[in-house]
This record gives sequence, C-alpha cells and structure tokens, in this order.
Amino acid sequence: MPFTPSGFFCDRLIRERERRDGEGSLSKPLRFSGQDFTALKQECLTKKCLFEDDTFPASVESLGYKELGHKSNKVKNIVWKRPKEICENPQFIVGGASRTDICQGDLGDCWLLAAIACLTLNEKLLYRVVPQEQSFSEGYGGIFHFQFWRYGDWVDVVIDDRIPTFNSQLVFTKSAERNEFWSALLEKAYAKLHGSYEALKGGNTTEAMEDFTGGVTEFYEMKEAPKELYKIMKKALERGSMMGCSIDSLVPARFETRTVTGLVKGHAYSVTAVEECKQSQHKEPKVRLVRLRNPWGQVEWNGPWSDNSKEWVSLSKGEKDKLQHQSAEDGEFWMAFEDFKKNYTKIEICNLTPDALEDDKIHKWTVSVNEGRWVRGCSAGGCRNYPDTFWTNPQYRLRLLEEDDDPEDNEVACSFVIALMQKNRRKERKMGANLFTIGFAIYEVSPMHGNKQHMQKDFFLFNSSKARCKSYINLREVTQRFRLSPGEYVIIPSTYEPHQEGEFILRVFSEKRNTSEEIENRIEADHPVPAPANAGEESEEDQQFRSLFQQIAGDVSTGSTGRPVRPVSAWGSVSHSELRDCLLKWLIVSSHVSPVIGVLTAAFQMDGTGRLNLQEFRHLWNKIKQWQGIFQHYNSDQASSINSYEMRNAVNDAGFRLNNQLYDIITMRYANEGMNIDFDSFISCLVRLEAMFSKSHTNTSPHLLH
Repeated sequence: MPFTPSGFFCDRLIRERERRDGEGSLSKPLRFSGQDFTALKQECLTKKCLFEDDTFPASVESLGYKELGHKSNKVKNIVWKRPKEICENPQFIVGGASRTDICQGDLGDCWLLAAIACLTLNEKLLYRVVPQEQSFSEGYGGIFHFQFWRYGDWVDVVIDDRIPTFNSQLVFTKSAERNEFWSALLEKAYAKLHGSYEALKGGNTTEAMEDFTGGVTEFYEMKEAPKELYKIMKKALERGSMMGCSIDSLVPARFETRTVTGLVKGHAYSVTAVEECKQSQHKEPKVRLVRLRNPWGQVEWNGPWSDNSKEWVSLSKGEKDKLQHQSAEDGEFWMAFEDFKKNYTKIEICNLTPDALEDDKIHKWTVSVNEGRWVRGCSAGGCRNYPDTFWTNPQYRLRLLEEDDDPEDNEVACSFVIALMQKNRRKERKMGANLFTIGFAIYEVSPMHGNKQHMQKDFFLFNSSKARCKSYINLREVTQRFRLSPGEYVIIPSTYEPHQEGEFILRVFSEKRNTSEEIENRIEADHPVPAPANAGEESEEDQQFRSLFQQIAGDVSTGSTGRPVRPVSAWGSVSHSELRDCLLKWLIVSSHVSPVIGVLTAAFQMDGTGRLNLQEFRHLWNKIKQWQGIFQHYNSDQASSINSYEMRNAVNDAGFRLNNQLYDIITMRYANEGMNIDFDSFISCLVRLEAMFSKSHTNTSPHLLH
C-alpha cells in the first residue's frame, strides 16, 4: 500500500502572520481553484464571450448532493440565468450596499446572511470581501470575484454570474431591489468555496464572520453574561466587530418557528446597533435599545419598541432620527436591552483583534498559526478521558516570554487567546462529515523537558492541566482568553472522542512577545556498534550461536560429489535467501516478511557483498530478538498485535526517534482497519527504519516506509 507524504502533509507548517506581501495575504490572496480573475476577465473581453466557470458549473452538482441533489424534485424546475436574463438594467450594487440588500431565499443559510448584514455596517470590511468596480455594464464579461479568509489565508474566489432561478425569480438570496445582485453573487462564491449551495445549510454566524474578517470570536450565554454586557456590545460595534445572536430551540423539530412575540427560535439574527436614548416625560429618563435584523427580510418583534409600539411616543423627533426609526416590514426592529436579554439565549461577537471588550485599551496583537491533523490510530487521541491515547495528540509548545504592561491586581501574567478551528468539515458534508466535538488543554512544562520533546503518557498521568477551554463543543472553532504566568506550556488540541480524523488550525494571539510551535522530535536513531568478537575463551552461548551460524553458512559442507556446495569465497557468510530461511525457521516471523529480508541484509552488512559475516549476523540476530521482546511487551493481551497508538512507544524503544509526519505514515502504512499492527508488519516497519538510518544519519527520507 504505497503512500506519498508530499502534498498530504503540506499543511504541516508554522507561519507568523505579520507578513503583508506574501502569498495568502490581503494584498496577494491565493487563487481559489488556481483561477486568475484578471486574466480570465481579459480573455472573455478579448474573445467577446461571457465567462462560464467549469469549476463550479451551472448544474445539479453545484446545487447539492441530497436535498438539492439529482434525486430531489426541488431541482427539476431550477434554471440557471444571468442577471441580464432576469431583469432589465441589472446592477451590482444599487445606492450602496446595505442590510436590506440581504433577503433569505429557499436555503437554510440565515447564519451566513446574518453575517453579511453585519458586514455592510463596516464599509472597509465590506469592500475587502466584495471588491468594488464590478458591474454589468462597463467591462462586463459575465465574471465576478470575492475574497474570503480561509484557515489562515485570504483566497480570491472567481465565479460566473449564472444564478439558480425558478420562474425567473432567484431561488436563494436576493435583494429588496429586484435589479441588485451583489448579495446573490456573494452567496454563490461562498457556496463554491464549500462545494455546493446545500453545503451552506445550517451553521453558526461566527463561521461566516470569521471568513469575512479573519477575526476571532467570543461567545456569551445570556444566563452567564457579564454585568457589563451592554457596554461590551456597544464597544464591539464601535471597534468594527461583527455581532450575531440566536434563540436556542431544545426541540429540533421546532427550529425556525415563530413565537407569539414574532421572534424565531433556532434562527440567526444580526445585531446592527446599540443605543441609549433620552425619554421625555417618563419615569425612566434613559432607555437602552438594541437593533436587530431578521435575514428573512420580514417577521419582526412585536413587543415593546417594535416598529409601531407606543413606546416611541416618549422619544423626541431628534432621538427618532438618530435611531433611523421607520415602520416597515423589512425584518429590522428595535427592542429594549432588557427584553433582548430575556428573549435571546446566545450572542457571538467576532472581533477584528482579540482586544478585550471589558477595557478601553487598544493593543497590538501578534498571531501564530499552526496547522495540523489528527490521524486515526496515531495522533487522534481524544480528550483527557482517554489517558492511553490522549498523549498522542499533536502538541504545541507555548512560550510566554513577556508579561503584560498593565498587570491586574499586581499579578505578573501574560494575556493570550487560543482559537482551535477544525477544517473542511462543511465541504466534506456530502461524504457524511459532521463537525467534531473539539477542545484543548494547556499544561505547564519545566525546562528539563526540553524544547523538542513530545510529552509522553506518564507526564499527563501525573500532571493536571494548568488551563483548558470551558467545554468541548461541536462548533467549527473553540476560542478562549487566558492569563498565565511567564513560562513554558504545551497546548493539546483534540477531538472529544479518539480515532476521529481531521485537519485543524490552532491560532495563538498574544499581546507581547510570545511564541507557539508544534513539538517535533528530532529524527534520529541509536546505532550501537556491534561488539568485536572476544579473542578469549568463548562462552557456551557464543559456541551455540557460532554453531548455528556455521549450519547456515555451511563453510565446510559438501555435496554428494565431495565438492563444496558453495564457492570458497562465500564460506563463513550468510546470503539473503539463507537469512530468510533461518528467520522463518527459528524466529516467529512468517513468509509475509520475506520481501524485506533483502532490505534487512543490506542494512547490516558492511562490505557491499550482500552477505553477512558472523559478527554482522549476530548483530542482526540480536536486533530482531530485541524487537521480538519489544513487541511482546506491548502485546499485553497476547492478541498477536499491538495497538497503533502504542507503536510510537515501541518504535522509540527500538531506538528510533521520529517526527509526527513519520509516525502518521507508519500508522497508515502498517495498521489494519482495527488500528492494530501485527508482528510481521511490526518487523517490516523496523527493518525499513533500520535501513533508512543505516545508510545515512542525515539523509533520513521517509520514502523507505512506503
């Protein structure tokens, strides 16, 4: 089963994101699907044709895979049309992009549309995602592009302007202005990013908020919200943060159902303003209000401070004008902050930087992005509840080098934010993928543990975590803020259950000079030199081993003619085939190991003849006996195999120190479906490692593990 590590492990890198001009930055985004917008547009204009995107075609495959797949009746009458075929005088943006340009269609992506509505509140952010100077008139070629933050990089996504319609009406997102199409095209680009429109069904507003900004999100449960929540929300909007909220529905069947107050459970809303107003002739001189928007573009709150409620009488015309109050069924409404807290269960705030919203200071944050992978059977160890495998998870060393400038309560500490994000789960939904339940723990380590040492099982058995995320949760990203003393720590990101395979990025934001990087063992091996033959009297064991060797080497054996069976030059040495027969006869290996015997012979013989002398043969024999003992040690249940997670320890006991990439390759190459490695596979693996290291201590290529 050949395995090529190149490409598969290209995501294993650590990068400082303070760059500005490198690939993946805002000024130089990556080209999604390798498409160059400028070149493609110019080609269309030169050929006087309209762009057709073959990477996201106008077909059922782009619509979906199940509810919008080939077998669905919903897609039979869908026709893909360009805006010029839908209406006269189509415009990209009419009178500036605004919240009312986003009205939800027949797709459960309210979470995305709530984020788009928030995006329109910040023009700088909006035109970062929605590049300007795109139109249906001058330089029109049927091609548009949008930019998103994706797992640490900015990417440019190119689309054509064919949009799904039914009876010449847009099926999915539309604008209140029938001839405006920027929001529909933005939705299409985001659908392309994830593989289909259906992939956008259901989600969390923070997911899109982060994809629009590269920011970091913090959640507040209303029942546990801080006392200064109103101040936090107001400050967030002032800093350009994006904000959404929702009402949990305990019964899945009741998702997106209206309550008597006009609010919808299991539905995402945008928070678009927070204001405090003076009331005239009222016992409460001031009132705190929150403005929200329903992505449906209709269905609003009907309680106090709703569009036509009596409370508005208490405000002067100037106050009403400040709030831009109007009575319209557009999905946007005001409500009192106290009613907001009573009715909504969760609020999420996506900050452009991790600056705490509880204080007034603006900090310069640095961020390190670590990309990794949980590999089933090797580095997908699950949470701390699974001590036998937890230690095998990827580990990241965090060095807190400088304390904060403004310590709290005279406490010397370092502030940082950890954000763990699982990758590609939405795109892989059509293969049955769902979000894993993820989290992380932080352990303090002493300098004696070394900078490059992967912490072993015993460390976690005898040390408790210094800090950890509040809970493991099935969100795309888990985020939390910490303050710890300067020192060295190790971060363990994991899924809750073991054996769950997937990719992730771990972002660490810090105010001061602090670093994080993956712990990678140095690739090295113990190579004890075989002891020279004892010139003195041989022990009984030595005599028995020499006798065995002579039986195999046959330096005095003759055939029926009285002539030596082997040439004189081969006396006193063992060939590749003779070694194989010996191992099959005397050691517990099977014929399945035969293919690697040649590799084994080459690894232990020194003169290039392809044959082993007595000293080389003995060294090899002892090595295999050692490997047998290691295998039996980890084969505690006598099941003739060892668990793939224990393979890391077994390989280490055999004298090899490998990096995470090589451990992953070993697991995928040698473990069976039950994530176990039998003795033959164990020996085959160690044989190839021995050969790999014997040739050169520096040229340690993983290709020999194929």
